[in-house]
Amino acid sequence: MLDPRFLTVPITHRGLHGTGVPENSIAAAQAAIDAGYGIECDIQPGPDGVPLVFHDDRLDRLTGAQGLIAATDATTLSGLRLLGTDEPVPTLAQFLDLVAGQVPLLIEIKDQDGACGPDVGTLSVNVARALSGYDGPVAVMSFNPHMIAAFRAEAPDVPVGLTTCAFAEADWSRIAPDRREELAQIRDFDAVGASFISHDKNDLDNPRVDALRAQGIPVLTWTIRSPSEEATARRAATNITFEGYRAAT
Repeated sequence: MLDPRFLTVPITHRGLHGTGVPENSIAAAQAAIDAGYGIECDIQPGPDGVPLVFHDDRLDRLTGAQGLIAATDATTLSGLRLLGTDEPVPTLAQFLDLVAGQVPLLIEIKDQDGACGPDVGTLSVNVARALSGYDGPVAVMSFNPHMIAAFRAEAPDVPVGLTTCAFAEADWSRIAPDRREELAQIRDFDAVGASFISHDKNDLDNPRVDALRAQGIPVLTWTIRSPSEEATARRAATNITFEGYRAAT
C-alpha cells in the first residue's frame, strides 16, 4: 500500500525547480529535500535503456540538443546540461542515491508505446531493477497501464498507481476513442493492482474519481500552481503535486 507520507507531504512537480534550478535535476531534488517536500520525477530511457530522470522524449526543450533521448549515445548525453545550467541529465540511480528515503519519491514512467498501448519495451523492468533494495517511501505511476503492469510483474512490493485525466482527443489523438474512454474512466485500476491515482486538477469532478475516493483510494492531483488552486483541489484530492510557489507543509 501507499506510504502515508504520500498523503500528507506536498509533492514538488519535477522537484523544487525554478530560476537556475532545472526541472528533474539533482539540484531540484535537493531543494525539495531541504524544504521537506516530496518529489515527483519523470523517467525516460537513455543509452542501453538506462532509466534517466527526464520528462520529454526529445532533448531540445531541456538541453538545446536535437534528437530523441533514447537514441543518444552515452558520451553525448554526459556532455549535455539542463536549461543553460551546470546540471547534467541525472540517472534514476543518482536520484535514488540522493533522495535515499529522506522524502516521498513519486516516479512517473513515461509512455513508450506512443498511444498508451502494450509496446512498452524494457523501461518498466529497468526502473524496477533500479529500485531493488531502495529503502524509503516510493511509488510508481504512468499514464499507460501497460507500463505499470510490466513494472508490477518485476516489483510486486512497490506501490503503483495510474496517472489519469480526461484523455481529451486534442491531447491524445493517437489513442482510439474507445480506449480513450476506458482510460478516462480509469477502468484498468484493479487489473494493474493500482493503489492510488494522480489525476488532472481540471477533471476532479469525474464521477469515477468520486467513486474511487468513496472506496478509500488516495487521489493525488496535478499540477497545482497557486495557493488558490491548492485550496480548490484539496476539496476533492488527498494531496497535491505542485510547482511555482511554496505549498504549506
